[in-house]
Amino acid sequence: MTRVRIMLERLRRAAACQRGSATVELAMIALPFTALLVAMVETALVFFAGQVLQEAATQSGRLVMTGQAIGMSAAQFQQNVCNHASGLFDCSKLSVSVQTFGTFGSITGTNPVVGGKMSTGSLPFSPGTPGQIEVVQVFYPWPLGADMLGLGLINVNGDSHLLVATAVFRNEPY
Repeated sequence: MTRVRIMLERLRRAAACQRGSATVELAMIALPFTALLVAMVETALVFFAGQVLQEAATQSGRLVMTGQAIGMSAAQFQQNVCNHASGLFDCSKLSVSVQTFGTFGSITGTNPVVGGKMSTGSLPFSPGTPGQIEVVQVFYPWPLGADMLGLGLINVNGDSHLLVATAVFRNEPY
């Protein structure tokens, strides 16, 4: 009986002891807090990269709008987009699509994703003529470290988020 009493007394004292409780509480919240912090930083980087890509598409679209892209190849235009992207992107993964339309109502976008993978082999490049409506789209698979909280940012190639920048305008009468 005394052994049982001794064990109960030790358990009561251990339960009443408060030393180390802050350490245990920190250990319990450290992992979720770190995961949330990493997810916030990763999401912010995706939005920042998207904005930089949009600005690069807009600036490069001016070449099409003013007729300076006539005679350019898709690779040359892609390099111009990359030059405006501030070194943030791997130029070999950047893809461009330039389409010409007669009216704003007939515009359709290009989707380079087939079965969850980027398929950029048949993207159109048509700088058009004066007065035509142009749609410049720039695509980039932004690599993500991990989708820790299941935010659903990964949407292409199994490990990346597809950034799409679009500029729509009517060509100037050059």
